[in-house]
Amino acid sequence: MDLQPNPLSAMELIASEPARIVQGRKAVCDGGRGPLGHPKIFINLDKPGPHACGYCSGIQFEQAVHHGHEH
Repeated sequence: MDLQPNPLSAMELIASEPARIVQGRKAVCDGGRGPLGHPKIFINLDKPGPHACGYCSGIQFEQAVHHGHEH
């Protein structure tokens, strides 16, 4: 029997998926697969850092960093 390489663990796959940068305070995710996706959800991005979709394994969204001065 040939030795097969170990598949990447789910945690490694999640870590290798870059966050999707979003303009604005909310991301929208529906799984992106039409009828095979999931109900459309909105992900609040007010807190800094990446925010994962509760349905999709490994897909994360992050608010784009705005440079400039706040008035």
